[in-house]
Amino acid sequence: MTMKRLMFAALATVLSVSAVTAQKNLPSNFFMTKLENGLELLVIEDNSVPLATIEICVHNGSYTEDPDYNGLSHLYEHMFFKANKDLPSQEQFLARINELGITFNGTTSNERVNYFLTLSNTKVNEGLSFRNSAIRYPLFLEDEMKRENPVVDGEFQRAESNPVFWLFKDMDKQLWGEHYSRKNTIGDHDIILSATPEKMRVIQAKYYYPNNSMIVVAGDVNHDDIFSKAKELFADWKPSDFNIFEKYPIPEFSPLKESTSFITENANAKTPIIMASLHGPDTRNDIPATFAADVFSYILSQKSSRFQKEMVDAGLAFQAQVGYQTCKYVGPIQIFLVPNPAKVQEAYAKLKEHMALWNTDDYFTDEQLETAKNMLAIEQTKDRESTSSYVHSVTYWWASASIDYYTTYIDNLKKVSREDIKNYVNKYIINKPMVTGLLLSPEMKTQMGITDASSYLK
Repeated sequence: MTMKRLMFAALATVLSVSAVTAQKNLPSNFFMTKLENGLELLVIEDNSVPLATIEICVHNGSYTEDPDYNGLSHLYEHMFFKANKDLPSQEQFLARINELGITFNGTTSNERVNYFLTLSNTKVNEGLSFRNSAIRYPLFLEDEMKRENPVVDGEFQRAESNPVFWLFKDMDKQLWGEHYSRKNTIGDHDIILSATPEKMRVIQAKYYYPNNSMIVVAGDVNHDDIFSKAKELFADWKPSDFNIFEKYPIPEFSPLKESTSFITENANAKTPIIMASLHGPDTRNDIPATFAADVFSYILSQKSSRFQKEMVDAGLAFQAQVGYQTCKYVGPIQIFLVPNPAKVQEAYAKLKEHMALWNTDDYFTDEQLETAKNMLAIEQTKDRESTSSYVHSVTYWWASASIDYYTTYIDNLKKVSREDIKNYVNKYIINKPMVTGLLLSPEMKTQMGITDASSYLK
């Protein structure tokens, strides 16, 4: 896909012309540029329905959090939808929401915080003004903070009701070590409940700048109109006078030194679950391996695959999944296994047997390789059916890779070869340290006679 050329003459008075051609591989309905203060703007034109979605995305999230701030990027996301300079109470904020007919939400992940709303395309200018007030002028009122802290913590508590949550939590502690907070989006109870307006302002002063943000407007809109309005509203938003990630660097995760295992006990667990994780590639150091990781994961998910036949069809496991999460800072490779309770050790042994074969020439067929690529391409195409949700994928990749990474994703998948997959497996899986966790209830642990994970999972 190639970028549709922008009209330089029309934009010269509005935008920094040098930024207009920064992206080289945009679809024809994508229009991207950058204001002189560093704010990136992306317009995705789609006139299928008379709606528009406005999303603001910030390089923030758990990867910016040390233990004293763990969970506060998420809390900050909640406070975005509270009082600001132009709407100085939440009642006024909500009244404006109703007046404009807005649906809205936000999410926080490891490497991104995004805020989005959808409204009539006839009210896009009002929606942009609404966003401008919230992103630049939050008040962080103490009474609103006191009400919101337990709301955010309530999300945490709901997650804790699922026993698998505890398995993931214990896994992350083992996998990321001293920098666990950098991957723990949900945070820490005490940090969340004791958060103050001052801590919100610290986060704002570190990360909430135009040169660390992007605005996407997607739907039945005209990009020239959006660029003009964005210039009017956001051009005087002051950029940081320092390099954000030089002043507040993200620490590198220490490589795993040896394979370890652990048991997570939870009274609500109904069946044993095994989870195994390794450090995988990231988009700063090994982009080709991220594509190979995605394709290989989809090969293993196919019912016709040797992995599914010998793990699930053979009765050793009810579920066997291998996944990879693309990240800027170490993407985890995660294996999730729900073994037959009567064959837990046998299932784990078979899993390790398969892992040792993943770099062999005949482990998968040419047909399975092509099917995996097609499945991923279909998934990407389906993702684009609804513009209001499609923008979330776009901003995820902006944060964790680049817009180009996303817009050329399918083309790069098609290039993945057997050799690429073998290189990925050899570099990140074969004979590499792995963390393995076993979720059990106390009763299961007693019945199975397990004293420790390392002696049981061999």
